[in-house]
Amino acid sequence: MAACPVCDATVETNDQTVKGELIECAECGTELEVTALEPITLKEAPQEEEDWGE
Repeated sequence: MAACPVCDATVETNDQTVKGELIECAECGTELEVTALEPITLKEAPQEEEDWGE
C-alpha cells in the first residue's frame, strides 16, 4: 500500500507492482507512477501533451 501524493488516500498495490507502473488513484482519479519499491513511492504520472497536428 502507498499514499496518493495528490489526495493522500491509500492506493492499493501488491507484490506484483513494478517500478514505472502506472496506477490510478480510486479516490481522486489521478494517474500515478511507481517511482520506488522499498517503500513503494508514487508521484503524479507525466501528462501527455496533445499534438494538434503540428
